[in-house]
Amino acid sequence: MTAINDVVDLSRDGEIAVITVNSPPVNALSAPVRDGIAEGVTSAVADPDVKAIVLVCAGRTFIAGADITEFGKPPRGVSLHDMIDRIESATKPVIAAIHGTALGGGLETALGAHYRVAVPSAKLGLPEVKLGLLPGAGGTQRLPRVVGAEAALKMVTSGNPIGAKAALDSGLVDELVDEADLRGGAVAFARKVVAESRPLKKIRERSVTADPALFERFRAENARKFRGFDAPEANIKCIEAAVALPFEDGLKRERELFMGLMTGTQSAAQRHIFFAERQAARIKDLPEGTAPRPVKSVGVIGAGTMGGGISMNFLSAGIPVTIVETNPEALDRGVGIMRKNYAASAAKGALKPEAVEANMGRLSPTLDLEALKDCDLIIEAVFEDMAVKKEIFGKLDRIAKPGAILATNTSYLDVDEIASATSRPQDVVGLHFFSPANVMKLLEVVRGAKTAPDVLATAMGLAKTIGKVAVVAGVCFGFIGNRMLRARQDQAQALILEGAMPWDVDRVLYDFGFPMGPFQMADLAGLDIGWNAATSKGETVRDRLCEAGKRGQKTGSGFYDYDEKRNRTPSKVAEEIILAKSAELGIARRQVSDQEILERCLYPMINEGARILEEGIAQRPSDIDVAWIYGYGFPVYRGGPMFYGDTVGLKTLLEGLEKYEKVHGAAFKPAALLTKLAAEGKSFRDLN
Repeated sequence: MTAINDVVDLSRDGEIAVITVNSPPVNALSAPVRDGIAEGVTSAVADPDVKAIVLVCAGRTFIAGADITEFGKPPRGVSLHDMIDRIESATKPVIAAIHGTALGGGLETALGAHYRVAVPSAKLGLPEVKLGLLPGAGGTQRLPRVVGAEAALKMVTSGNPIGAKAALDSGLVDELVDEADLRGGAVAFARKVVAESRPLKKIRERSVTADPALFERFRAENARKFRGFDAPEANIKCIEAAVALPFEDGLKRERELFMGLMTGTQSAAQRHIFFAERQAARIKDLPEGTAPRPVKSVGVIGAGTMGGGISMNFLSAGIPVTIVETNPEALDRGVGIMRKNYAASAAKGALKPEAVEANMGRLSPTLDLEALKDCDLIIEAVFEDMAVKKEIFGKLDRIAKPGAILATNTSYLDVDEIASATSRPQDVVGLHFFSPANVMKLLEVVRGAKTAPDVLATAMGLAKTIGKVAVVAGVCFGFIGNRMLRARQDQAQALILEGAMPWDVDRVLYDFGFPMGPFQMADLAGLDIGWNAATSKGETVRDRLCEAGKRGQKTGSGFYDYDEKRNRTPSKVAEEIILAKSAELGIARRQVSDQEILERCLYPMINEGARILEEGIAQRPSDIDVAWIYGYGFPVYRGGPMFYGDTVGLKTLLEGLEKYEKVHGAAFKPAALLTKLAAEGKSFRDLN
């Protein structure tokens, strides 16, 4: 064996040369990896005793992609294009041996080889679209020449990998080899290629044809999913180029579109979120070596929408759950909805039918709070009433075993006050799940003043176990997400009294990239959430809509009217109520521009984010971005509110706030941190 460099070596197995990449953790295509592979191919080709070359990786995976840390830095070493060209131009057969994942540049490397073998568990894909990019080293030109234009379109625009069996069926892989002996299987395949004098199969020399209608049909079918994103369309154009142009011209088109994305704001935003999500898992001041507490059983109090959804997360992860309700009807209803949700997932193919029974078999429904005495983690998921929550935590203090973690799913309330109802505030933490809790990815982990470090570490680790993206928040009204949401909601309500209509506000925010605007969202959730008919005095537009029986989609009307298919049209009644309220308040209605709507909804939200950072409620600006991407539908291609603030420019943001403060008052008073950063010419990202 010869070490080419620190991460690549070259060895011989008879007449087969074996290039081995060993660059933990995922054999990413760093400059030393590219250089080593290129040199290995050149050496093997020059060796007269070598008849074929196998490229294999040590560790848990084949090349899992580009080295993302090199993005935006000056190029060094052999380029990925040149390395792949060296492989494809080799005068001896090159066989890529794939295990784990061959992703992005890793799959592009494998496509440069003349043959590909894989173990049955391997996955192959081009996920660049998820970073706002496209495969930039020939992937969009070679893939369709192997699997066809339609399959290639699906792979490059979804970014999702396919399994080895599907890859074999499509021609992407030539043979499956023994799971336990990839290297041996690959060498045996190489010997077969040599013995049979198989040709050097260069993908660049193949052509691909497609029905001209395919591309427009594909665009139309996926219009909703691709809305707002630049990268899917650029990927489609590349596959079109593969069909219409010679290989070299297609490569030029790919490069041109790649550079457009690479230098654009959208990819910068999506790469920011990629790193931000990983950063959010790190707790800044956690003592080194803090070990999490074991959680082998979970208790959930409340079998309503939240309690049921929370329980499903743990059941799906194989953790038994004891769920408690106060009456049998509510308990039966909650358990029934959970089963129905699992069954619906199974019907869509997202879950195996036997998994439905396995998950439900881990659930123990009960009316007895004492049944929680042996649980390692107990989550309270009852309605937002401080007195009720404190009463429950007082009971849990008596019932729960020593060392059990006591969590509240509150969306707004003071976790420290809830903890004060116990004799063990160090064991209390907030776990704010988002509805529907079995679907939404965000989990705000709320650290109380006395929450123990190992409780925090346990909560963050559990989030990963149940497939959530966790963000640490401090104690304040609404924590990170809902506190900022309130700033936006206040302005949305003010705007409709000043001259905009709910559908104007919704349209502007939808066009910005949100899945829906605040008024459509309110109708969907139900306008009567937190509204009380007995105490309502018609003080707000919402109060009056509820009093008129217009409580959102469930009643067929709210800010919008809904038909039987839930298609919406602006409500005349809502418009009349809004105009009447403006008149009552003596507001002279005016034309409100789309730009003002956008700025007044987003600027105060970003400003509130700056205050949250000032107060230490969030660890870093990127954590706020993660919360808004995964919990509130902020468009990922905008990078989250704080990244978007940087995109606008903090000086521009400050000037906008000051302009609106003169007219609308304290709601726009700039945060001290924002003022300071703008004065210093800095951005929020400087604080990450």
